[in-house]
Amino acid sequence: MRKLHLICNAHLDPAWLWEIEEGAGEALSTFRIAADFCEEYEGFVFNHNEVILYKWIEEYDPSLFQRIQGLVKQGKWHIMGGWYLQPDCNMPSGESFVRQILLGRNYFREKFGVEPKTAINFDPFGHTRGLVQIMEKSGFDSYIFCRPAENDCSLPDEEFIWVGYDGSEVVGHRAFKAYLSGHGKAHLKVESWLEANKDKSEGLVLWGIGNHGGGPSRIDLNNLKALAEKTTEFEIIHSIPEDYFIELKASGKALPRYEKDLNPWAVGCYTSQIRIKQKHRLLENEIYMLEKMMSNAALQGLTTYPQQDIQESLIDLMIAEFHDILPGSSIQLVEDHSLRLMDHGLEIVSRLKARAFFALTAGQKKAEDGEVPIFIYNPHPYKVKGIFECEFQLPKGSKDQFANPVVYKNGLKLPSQVEKEVSNLYIDWRKRSVFAAELEPGQLNRFDVKIEFLTAKPKPMLQAEKGKILFKTDDLEVVINTKTGLIDLYIASGVSYLKENAFQPIVMEDQDDSWGSQIQSFPKKKGCFGLMSKRQGTRYSGLPGKSIDSVRIVEDGEARTVVEALMTYGDSSICQTYKLPKQGTEIQVDVLVHWNEKKSMLKLAVPTLFNDAQYRGQVAYGTDELPNNGREVVSQKWVGVFSEAHNVAFTCTNDGIYGSDLLDGEMRLSLLRSPGYSALPGGKKTNTMPRDRFSNRMDQGERKYSFWFKGSELAERVASVDREALAHNEKPYALTYFPSGAGELPKPLITLNDDVVQMTAFKKAEASEDYIIRLFEPTGQPRSTVIHLPALGIEQQVELGKFEMKTLRLDVEAGRLTEENVMEY
Repeated sequence: MRKLHLICNAHLDPAWLWEIEEGAGEALSTFRIAADFCEEYEGFVFNHNEVILYKWIEEYDPSLFQRIQGLVKQGKWHIMGGWYLQPDCNMPSGESFVRQILLGRNYFREKFGVEPKTAINFDPFGHTRGLVQIMEKSGFDSYIFCRPAENDCSLPDEEFIWVGYDGSEVVGHRAFKAYLSGHGKAHLKVESWLEANKDKSEGLVLWGIGNHGGGPSRIDLNNLKALAEKTTEFEIIHSIPEDYFIELKASGKALPRYEKDLNPWAVGCYTSQIRIKQKHRLLENEIYMLEKMMSNAALQGLTTYPQQDIQESLIDLMIAEFHDILPGSSIQLVEDHSLRLMDHGLEIVSRLKARAFFALTAGQKKAEDGEVPIFIYNPHPYKVKGIFECEFQLPKGSKDQFANPVVYKNGLKLPSQVEKEVSNLYIDWRKRSVFAAELEPGQLNRFDVKIEFLTAKPKPMLQAEKGKILFKTDDLEVVINTKTGLIDLYIASGVSYLKENAFQPIVMEDQDDSWGSQIQSFPKKKGCFGLMSKRQGTRYSGLPGKSIDSVRIVEDGEARTVVEALMTYGDSSICQTYKLPKQGTEIQVDVLVHWNEKKSMLKLAVPTLFNDAQYRGQVAYGTDELPNNGREVVSQKWVGVFSEAHNVAFTCTNDGIYGSDLLDGEMRLSLLRSPGYSALPGGKKTNTMPRDRFSNRMDQGERKYSFWFKGSELAERVASVDREALAHNEKPYALTYFPSGAGELPKPLITLNDDVVQMTAFKKAEASEDYIIRLFEPTGQPRSTVIHLPALGIEQQVELGKFEMKTLRLDVEAGRLTEENVMEY
């Protein structure tokens, strides 16, 4: 007989329109009621996922927790999904998805002895294709989701083979009419499914009360029992997701293949509450860098690996990735809580990073008299070339002269300059040294600063002429228009990439809708920021009694030139800074926004010369070809314009945005939105926001952004951009310190001998003294690399397929590397 599997759940957002304490209270009452029904109703099974909820039960009601453990053993309560929680499924990095699963798997295995095979993410607003490889390598064979619906994302069938970038596969299932059913209406939802699916041999329906918990109700259970007794076409049973997929596989039904992401829906959530997104990215970067740094110190006996402390910061990150926190769809109180939560994680990481740093300075020689040592830790297994900054205190000063720091490495002078320090003391005491260097992989790099005394601070040599600032080196030419504050020319290695008026902040028409639930793009431009007059710019700069240009060169030396441009629009203003290197072709653009607009979106427009180009972006353990038709898209650390016809590419690396679009070759990076908090149109309401009072809106006030742009030959960009983006995000750690000279110099942690493969994780294993190394191939081309662990004398070749993520276990005692699944124990 044909069978319909009823999956009872109680979708419960830990925080959304309510604060997290209310979510905990609702979890307690929902789970208590569900346990009662499991014990009372024969054949009923309750399904629930999310570690965070079970942890609350374990802490706040231990007796209920013990009841649930008993029900799980009896098969009356099913641990569904098994992740830490239901995260946003586009914006976390690939490694963060691994940790969501890892922390969830380990908890449910320890507390309940179970390992779910069906992953579920009912409520997130879209799903990256990168999830497929992560799920398959974590032991999942199937995946249930609800959004996006057919009108936003057309699928070949409600069940399909979802194929990952590397060829991995899981069975995908888009749930019928979402995950809930409403109080007393579950039988109506089931009847609707029966009517629409008369030709099917098996089916699955999610039911339960949500969104604020609730789960099963007595009236629903009784109505479903009555419906099951009178239905002859299907056997209607209370079930679990795994049983449904077992039957689906046994049926031999041929499923269509689907080789794309599951997007879009709620495109405004790629940008809403940008501070949460930026801090989330920062916490990701800091945790994964700390793990690499601590692994180096611990493996060489310089300190112990702080497993529990790192775990605590990871949990902060996991919660911040919840699908109503990271997307910015929650109320302001939840935004405030989430920022505080991530600050907690960052404080843990900061203290541990200092511990690792000082441990790794063992064996460094004492500084010579008058020298200031600067140490920079490179966490990456390859050389990192760039411009680095570090502040320090002068060992001695002079009242009548300017102290100018000069940076050396191994006795060789590096291109360096002094720039404005962060503080504003009246004495020449603190120094900010900026220098070009190449860092050796997986280790501390030492630089020695010597002080020379000059009669005055060096003035910028470059000057504006005829309304333009012309910056030119052997490899790079940039023209900044002093009448607009924008870049009119970018030529790298003889190739021009940009149209005039590049890096224009533009203002797009937006809505009050926090999600952007009814749109897929932001096509209508309201206006753009224009250059401030001298009077406006002087006043904005806080310089009464002076008159200065609104485009000005503020730093110029051996390493780089720095240009500021001041712009205004409506009630808002921007200080945009261009940092132009004397070596190389990558330019940095910093945007400091003071925003006070409503129902508007701010984008940074970068018009390229390549109207026919592909738009590509980094996603979780993959690279996606994104729509180039103006649709708002989601990506991670980089996006870029790739022109096969011209054999060139122009890429943008960011350190904390996710939304953008491309139209007619113009890349438009989404910086912020200003809708209401948790404002959702629909129903009988004609206005989303109240009309009789002041309402807070998102992202009012000061916001900061950094971007790195680079154009080059196509193959070079494809091979290099992922490593560049990782280096700009997991930034090498710089600090001045006078070492004691004691101890032995540590060896590098790890090196890779190729130019492409990434190391996304180097960490201690969860339940052993082993270490875990995770590698990733980011270009879609199979390749090999040789891992070298100098401190352990290990060298091993590793083969990776296209877009393959590979996990290696380092058995320190045996001195060997072995390959394994993502789910290390």
